[in-house]
Amino acid sequence: MTKLVYLDNNATTRVDEHVLEAMLPYFKEEYANPSSMYDFAKKSSNAIKESRGVIKDFINAKDEKEIIFTSCGSESANTGIRGVLNYNKNKKHIITTKVEHPCVLNVYKSLEKQGYKVDYIGVNSNGELDLEALESAITDDTALVSVMWANKETGVINPIGKISEIIKSKNKDTKLYVDAVQVAGKIPIDVQANGIDMLGISGHKFHAPKGVGVLYVNSKTMITPLIIGGHQERGKRAGTENVPYIVGIAKAAELAQDSLHYEMTEVKRLRDKLESNIIKKIYNARLNTGIAERVPNTSNIGFEYIEGELILLHLSDLGICASSGSACTSGSLEPSHVLRAMNVPFTAIHGSIRWSLSRFTTEAEIDYVIDKLPGIIEKVTSISPYQKELQALKALKNA
Repeated sequence: MTKLVYLDNNATTRVDEHVLEAMLPYFKEEYANPSSMYDFAKKSSNAIKESRGVIKDFINAKDEKEIIFTSCGSESANTGIRGVLNYNKNKKHIITTKVEHPCVLNVYKSLEKQGYKVDYIGVNSNGELDLEALESAITDDTALVSVMWANKETGVINPIGKISEIIKSKNKDTKLYVDAVQVAGKIPIDVQANGIDMLGISGHKFHAPKGVGVLYVNSKTMITPLIIGGHQERGKRAGTENVPYIVGIAKAAELAQDSLHYEMTEVKRLRDKLESNIIKKIYNARLNTGIAERVPNTSNIGFEYIEGELILLHLSDLGICASSGSACTSGSLEPSHVLRAMNVPFTAIHGSIRWSLSRFTTEAEIDYVIDKLPGIIEKVTSISPYQKELQALKALKNA
């Protein structure tokens, strides 16, 4: 059987066995509808209440009532973004970035068709947001600024606290939505210290199951519900609560909080080891993010003059899982919109691979990739139509 080395944890993660263990009773024994009145339902109802408290602490929210359970990050984004705009229909200006997740960018494309004006702020060659352009774009009509905390492809971290300060100094009524899907479990989240109005996370990105997320809405921010029906989630998100999965994301949050130091030290060390060896051993490899601050698990490396899809196929043959970008756009032949926004050279953009580790990644797995990748790149490079350019690049690196 082929060895499996999973380095695509920004796409999804394995469910931690302790998370699964915590969930199982709510499938088998404690399966009551938490809204029911009889005693049998109390354990389900209490489990949701306890889970809400865990998530409150995980992101340092002020009140448990600010926590809304959803099905995923996309639902959290749609509920927060559309909810705040629908509540305040007088303002028609939105600001976001050119490198957001498709679930956010596609919401804004839809809103543009409904008459909203959307400004898309660019990034520099390291993937860092243009804060001056952001400040200049804010007007009296700006209802919402929407920024991801860390980019899904590059791992580059946006200075959310500083962004919030810029927004509130220009227009105290403008709300800030933060897509925190790629930072949950990787760096500390503090919604109060960073002045965040709304924030979304997704369980399957930090070892909870697929199908559960969280939307934080602070007590001073009003939204209308996206899903209308019953009274669940204080009327902000109708539908019978998914108790096992809510328990699962809470347990995952507890484990993630306990593992933060490991993520920020050991996972980073393994990421840096992988990165430095690739750059050292492969002459047409380049780090696409330069000196930008990143989450500790993510590396985006471009291999010049070759195709990333071919690299991934050869990696897969050896049991190595990585990505050429976002899993949500992997079926597209279009080059990464994130790397295009960063002005990554066309010679590298199609050959860029995202490597994303987790706390379950081992040193032996990193050594395996370091050992196997140079041969794969040599094989793919040998059939590139850009041999002249490759030889010039090789000579330049060896000079």
